[in-house]
Amino acid sequence: MARRCGRATSWFTYEIEICPRKIATSAVWLCFCLLFPSAAEAGLYSASDQVILLGPENVESVLFNSSTAMVVEFYASWCGHCVAFSPVYKSLARDIKEWKPAVDLAAIDCAEEMNRMVCAGYKIKGYPTIKFFHAYSKAAVTGLPFTGYNRDVLWFRQKIIDRLETHEEPWPPACPPLEPTSEAEIDSFFETNNVQHLALIFEEDRSYIGREVTLDLLQFENVAVRRVLSTVEGLVTKLGVTEFPSCYLYYPGGNFTRLKVNFEGRAFYSYALQRLPGVVRSGKPPPVTSDVGTNKTEEPWRPFDKFRVYMADLESVLHYSLRSELTAHSVIKGDALISLKKYISVLAKYFPGRPMVMNLLRSVESWLNQAGDEISYVAFREILDNSAQSPDAALPEGVRWVGCQGSEPQLRRYPCGMWTLFHVLTVQAYSTGSTDPQEVLSTMRNYVHNFFGCRPCAEHFENMAREGMSEVNTLKSAVLWLWSRHNRVNNRLAGALSEDPNFPKFQWPTPEMCSSCHMLSENGDHMWKVEQVLSFVLSYFSSSRILTDYLESESQVLEKQRQKHASRLLTLEAQKRVERKTREALDSVTNPPPSQPSVQEEEEEEEEGPQDEVVADEEEEGGEAAEMEAKPTPWARPGIEVGRGRQQARGKPSIVGMKMRELPEDIVDLDSFVNQHYKAKALQLAAPSRVKRRTLQRKEEQEPGPVFGLGMELDAGLGMVGLQPIDADFDQGKQLQKRELTGHYFVEEAEWNHRERWMSVLSIGFSKLDISLCVILYFLSCMCLLAMYLFFKNRLRLRRFKAALT
Repeated sequence: MARRCGRATSWFTYEIEICPRKIATSAVWLCFCLLFPSAAEAGLYSASDQVILLGPENVESVLFNSSTAMVVEFYASWCGHCVAFSPVYKSLARDIKEWKPAVDLAAIDCAEEMNRMVCAGYKIKGYPTIKFFHAYSKAAVTGLPFTGYNRDVLWFRQKIIDRLETHEEPWPPACPPLEPTSEAEIDSFFETNNVQHLALIFEEDRSYIGREVTLDLLQFENVAVRRVLSTVEGLVTKLGVTEFPSCYLYYPGGNFTRLKVNFEGRAFYSYALQRLPGVVRSGKPPPVTSDVGTNKTEEPWRPFDKFRVYMADLESVLHYSLRSELTAHSVIKGDALISLKKYISVLAKYFPGRPMVMNLLRSVESWLNQAGDEISYVAFREILDNSAQSPDAALPEGVRWVGCQGSEPQLRRYPCGMWTLFHVLTVQAYSTGSTDPQEVLSTMRNYVHNFFGCRPCAEHFENMAREGMSEVNTLKSAVLWLWSRHNRVNNRLAGALSEDPNFPKFQWPTPEMCSSCHMLSENGDHMWKVEQVLSFVLSYFSSSRILTDYLESESQVLEKQRQKHASRLLTLEAQKRVERKTREALDSVTNPPPSQPSVQEEEEEEEEGPQDEVVADEEEEGGEAAEMEAKPTPWARPGIEVGRGRQQARGKPSIVGMKMRELPEDIVDLDSFVNQHYKAKALQLAAPSRVKRRTLQRKEEQEPGPVFGLGMELDAGLGMVGLQPIDADFDQGKQLQKRELTGHYFVEEAEWNHRERWMSVLSIGFSKLDISLCVILYFLSCMCLLAMYLFFKNRLRLRRFKAALT
């Protein structure tokens, strides 16, 4: 970045900065900080910016007696120049990330009340102030300020190297030698160093490329970098160097070869050297070279083309996102529900999926639009699994990673797939001509904020989105914004434990993938060709280039879904049968069987039987025939109407209606039981014959014939009810007399039952033993009260007597 208002040249980031935009942005930030001091108190940097945040609690441990040289910015969050400088400082932190632990960056907000005394102790009088602290600095050291600096990453990078070269003893232990090497040292290098590769960078004396590459390779093993000046004629002649700068790989025995790069510059040298065989990051296992069966996952390794996107990865992301990640939210409402609706809507609009997946996404979108203010995940999962069996709609279950597979189960996979998915969506929105440039980006931001399982990752992404997403105003800038932020994340995670050694995190696309995307600026630093990058990204994530390898066919997926649905229905039916049998077993325990009627049912039968006969004589012939033609069900008890009798037999007692259920007696009166049983049978037998005769009389006049009448001739032993033949000339007076006797019998029996019912009401379900115990306890309590009364009465009388004597 030779010019102050030009195109950013950092290999690690993509920035397009225009001078008027900088001025406008600074003014807006200044007004914002002045109007909203609470927001300013949060500071200009966060942990995701790879800048150490200083305060009274850690400033001494970071700056004093440390083995790392420190560059510290003293700023005030209300300062407009500090706000404008913060992007430069963040870019510098990303640019020299690989220089740790030789040198690191920190910052402290002097506007904070707790930090004011700290800043005053370092003699800070203006903002921003940048100071350099040597390794192993003492407590009295206040740092060396950078003077005359401009807002240029390259300038700061070179000044840091100058301060490191002038470092006094002790030298930072992690910092490699930065001085030029000699021919004698090269000849004996492999005798004293155990490395596989020695890179010699030939350059002019004023060039910083050799020292920068040396620091870039600081965290890598099996490779060493040395700077050779063009004035070392022996090595220059021996290797035949004609261009400066240039890089050569030197091996034992004097063998050498020139490093092939697209451009002779720092970024290209660093990338090429990091990709050499055997070169690994310190503390990381070496990458596996074989493709088949080398990963430690349970699934077999799937060979893939790194230049293509696989639909298997995209469908795996949808499965994990919707079926696994959302399960943490049993109820989805508020902002989370709005985010989910936008997420599904964007997927239904831009996801380049197979027809069955698109049908399901549209079905889920329609259901969500009709949902209320909150939904349960169980209901959402029912729609997602297509429980209604909509035709040709399914989302394959399970994950099948291809382009995003990792060498171990915890590496890559879902995060890689999520980035790929949103790149595809932004490209599809660009291709279809979306009217909202931030539609996909805002959807991604809200989803990550509400649902993404890695909460620190969600916080880092929110910081990036808060920083620059508001400036996205075209579909082109939306695609490039997501690309640049993805590279920023790759830079921050390079060397972390989550990095897969088989797939190290580089700035994408690499020179191998897109050589035309890279170029050198006028000052020799790396610069992206933005138009070429956009063209490459649009082509790489185009829907026409997505491969369908390793996918199950739609027919297989739909058949599996049908089988799962059928199996689920069978399971539900089996559960219902078990529950029904359990309820029946409980009912058989709590309710008596039909063959053993309770005392209350027997009384109801005795009352209803004769009443049915009397009412049948008084009702009209048509209504009587319609009632009596209804056949009783097998479980209906004798003498009880079919519908109402079953309800009364199974119904529970009602205290409000004062109709209490009498508990069965321990001793059953067999005579009474048999009498009532056969009496009811007689009523059932007599009723059909009478109904039949009356029905025939309506159709045609018949000769009077003998019918069977109901008599109450009770046998002394069993109390049987007899059926008596009745002639046409039967004496009407005898029949009335017999009915009169029968009426008297049932009136007396009804009165007795009435008295028993009131006794049952008073007992309210208690047995005779319970009532007897209550009476005995009541009697004993009365006796105790009487004894206590007599005791205290005598005691009072004795006290009065004693008082009278005194």
